[in-house]
Amino acid sequence: MCLGIPGKVVETFQEHDILMGKVSFDGVVKKVCLEHVPDAAPGEYVLVHVGFALSKIEEAQARQVFELLDALEMPSELDESGDTG
Repeated sequence: MCLGIPGKVVETFQEHDILMGKVSFDGVVKKVCLEHVPDAAPGEYVLVHVGFALSKIEEAQARQVFELLDALEMPSELDESGDTG
């Protein structure tokens, strides 16, 4: 099963001519490719799958997903020892 996780764009930058961003997943910051959502700006939410932001989503939708994951008590692939770029 594939699952996209919402995250909040903290920063955008270019890396090797590719639009990248630092995205916070409920406090855990990861480096994400933003090429599919070039208009994503800091403070906005994106849906991320395997390191690629696929679409922008509203903050309310992102919070609903986090609440659902918390309710399901799903283990997270994210941990604080991960690469933050």
